[in-house]
Amino acid sequence: MNNYTLFLIIIIYLFGLFFIAFIAERNIKSKWVNNSYVYALSLGVYCSAWTYYGSVGIAATSGIYFLPIYLGPLIAIPLWIVVMRKIIRISKQHKISSIADFISLRYGNSRFLGALVTIVCVLGIVPYISLQLKAVSETFIIMTGREHNTSLGILSDSTFYIAVILAIFSAFYGTQTTDATIKRKGIVATVALESVIKLVFFLIVGVYVTFFLFDGTEDIYNQISVTDGFEKLVTIDSLESGFNWSFTIALSFFAIFLLPRQFQVTVLENTRTKHLKKAVWLFPLYLLLFNVFVIFIAWAGKLQLDESFNPEYYTLFLPLQNDNTLLALLVFLGGFSAVISMVVVSTLALSTMVSNNLIIPYGYLDTFIKGQSAENATYIKTIRRVSIFILIIAAYLFYYYFSIQLSLYSIGLIAFVVISQLAPSFFIGLYWNRGSSKAAIIGILIGFMITVYTLILPFTIEGLTGSREFTENGMFSLEILKPHALFGIDFLTPPAHAFFWSIMLNLLTYLIISLTSKGHYRERNYAEMFVDSSNFSSLQDNALVWKGKAYVADIKNVLIKFLGEERTERALNLFFEKYKLSKSAHMADARLVNFSEKLLTGSIGSASAKILISSVVKEEEISLVEVLKILEESKEAKAVNRVLTEKSNELTELTGQLQEANNELIQKDKQKDEFLDTVAHELKTPLTGIRAATELILEDEEMPSEIKSQFLQNILHDSDRLSRLINNILDFEKLSTGRDKLDFVEQNILDTILKAVNSTKHIASKKGITIDIEKEKNYRLKYDEDRIVQVLTNLISNAIKFCGPTKGRVHIAYGVKDNFIEVYVRDNGKGIAEEDFDYIFDKFYQSENQNIIKPLGSGLGLAISKQIIEKHNGIIWAEKGNKIGATFGFKLPFK
Repeated sequence: MNNYTLFLIIIIYLFGLFFIAFIAERNIKSKWVNNSYVYALSLGVYCSAWTYYGSVGIAATSGIYFLPIYLGPLIAIPLWIVVMRKIIRISKQHKISSIADFISLRYGNSRFLGALVTIVCVLGIVPYISLQLKAVSETFIIMTGREHNTSLGILSDSTFYIAVILAIFSAFYGTQTTDATIKRKGIVATVALESVIKLVFFLIVGVYVTFFLFDGTEDIYNQISVTDGFEKLVTIDSLESGFNWSFTIALSFFAIFLLPRQFQVTVLENTRTKHLKKAVWLFPLYLLLFNVFVIFIAWAGKLQLDESFNPEYYTLFLPLQNDNTLLALLVFLGGFSAVISMVVVSTLALSTMVSNNLIIPYGYLDTFIKGQSAENATYIKTIRRVSIFILIIAAYLFYYYFSIQLSLYSIGLIAFVVISQLAPSFFIGLYWNRGSSKAAIIGILIGFMITVYTLILPFTIEGLTGSREFTENGMFSLEILKPHALFGIDFLTPPAHAFFWSIMLNLLTYLIISLTSKGHYRERNYAEMFVDSSNFSSLQDNALVWKGKAYVADIKNVLIKFLGEERTERALNLFFEKYKLSKSAHMADARLVNFSEKLLTGSIGSASAKILISSVVKEEEISLVEVLKILEESKEAKAVNRVLTEKSNELTELTGQLQEANNELIQKDKQKDEFLDTVAHELKTPLTGIRAATELILEDEEMPSEIKSQFLQNILHDSDRLSRLINNILDFEKLSTGRDKLDFVEQNILDTILKAVNSTKHIASKKGITIDIEKEKNYRLKYDEDRIVQVLTNLISNAIKFCGPTKGRVHIAYGVKDNFIEVYVRDNGKGIAEEDFDYIFDKFYQSENQNIIKPLGSGLGLAISKQIIEKHNGIIWAEKGNKIGATFGFKLPFK
């Protein structure tokens, strides 16, 4: 492919990404931009050109040794729910803008520590960025078919111009605002898209190689398994190899937390902590998919290509050797996507660290103090843009002079070893409040110096001089000082060897110094806030131990220089409202000092924010004894407050219970009144009829005998009704108060049903209504037969009442279901109105249409039936949705 054509494709692709980032920034509230899938996919920035090309290379030469780089993250990710959630919460509370800010803040806003972490990250990541440029350069050469020629100079190298374009992209979208804590949705969305692109294109070439060039995975395996040295490709052949695996897994475990680009997308670009729930399964799945075809592509390359082909680029060589230029172009764009996302996010993170922890605190603070908000904002943006260009140009120079002789895999591991030096101070500082800034600084310095001696110096000297004397003989020609076999440990790979010695001495130094020296009082403040995660919010305001004098006006003036007057006023108003303080207050307390430092942290870093606020605050030194006393008093106050809170909660709960009980008594009293009113009304009706009929008979002595007989019949009828009503009321009252004891005896349910049917058969026959029982079956269970007969009689009587004459039908069915005997009484009468279903089991309830033509009854039958069934630990109900008639059912426990 013509190099100009390929360069044009690259430019078009980059402009497409520019456009996507632009659209995403304009639609930051869109669900397509702001969702957990975009967040989880953006974590795919971990898979750089090293993953895309280097994994295949190491799989071809060393077999399964490419796996540890992915096993570390897979082990780490389940811990994210606990560890990463804590890190994100702390970062949001303190407006952290980088991993350097995070670590320096933990150790009392140590300016030197922040600068040291920044330097370590720059020295570790610049070679890593050069790895990406190396991949672009070499794949560009492969695609265009020309040879690499360094003698032409930098300005003739297409990689240089690609690096400049990447710098422009990063500078434009990464420095839109001075506040580095503001989410960059455009970049995150673009990185997520590139994660999808590089995965899809890698899977496509994997499928092509495995199923088109070969006849599946089994075919590749059968062919490679008969070649020389195959056993070494699929086994861990020694204990030494096991150590190498373990150390490489540990390296990648630390990297997924500590790499600046991973900290940027995982922590700083996180909008909602709950997005982690999606990431903990989607990101491991992403890594798994990325590695499905790695080993098969590597084996296929070994089978089809000779040793003159670089194994790292088998994904390109295999399609090109089989005249599939289009697929090779897709693979190239996938690798280019891996490069872009890594370079953009890394330079964005590093530029923030360089400006906030190196340039501003060590050179520009005086300028900022004299400047105005607009000027300061311009200064900050310019510093970050220049930093981005310097970083990428430095990475290009490293590539140009050193990376050409190194593999992608070795450069990547060098970066991992360097970054791992932050691990002790980062992880232990999260859970151990004794760790001090002095311990962190000395530990990192010792670890880094050992890394330089054992890993960086050998290839640097060899690259500059062409001599391997230092590597083979060590400093001063001492055997024990060989950089790759320090103190006789000669069985580890250079990265694993450097990691072992550096992290061990780093960790021991950190622990020993922390245990033997006392930290500054600010360190103890922030240690409490970082470690006590469960009480983090309250510690933000109350655990800051501070002693001194500060004026609100002075602090406000400093804030205005960076935030502007409007934003400063808004922030301070929110602060005064939150703490119920007077806006006219002149003196500032520890909370305002802490709040102001956090406001500035996003723009200039925590160390610079501390320096600026300290310049207008007359802070007094506090002895460790005072610190401990204040913290102890704070803990005692919190303990007392916790006890008082618990007592208050208990009293609140008791008050609620009393209120509930009182409401229940009021409701019962109201129900009692309603019940007595209803009873009085129901009793009064038959009594009135009896009295009226009796008076008429007594007053009219000459009343005809047939009329007198009718009146006497009415008196008898009302007497019976009165008797039934009184019996039902007594029945209901006994059941409600529990005074009625049930007589549980084993009975046959069929016999009980027949008794109820026989007692109501004469009433049914008078109306011409038939009663039938479906499939008579014998089931024996324990119950009070008289009471169940009473329930069945009530249900059958109700069914008879509401059935039409001559065509009426009452059907009884029963059976066993889920350890219950279920009994159903169905009729083909007028049914139950929809609005009555919720009330039919209430005492004295009768529906509106029943009040028009009121049937005989007390209105207590169903209420009594409900009480009886519930006393049997059963349930009674009325079925909804019947088109014809009504269906009542009840069930009793059956073993």
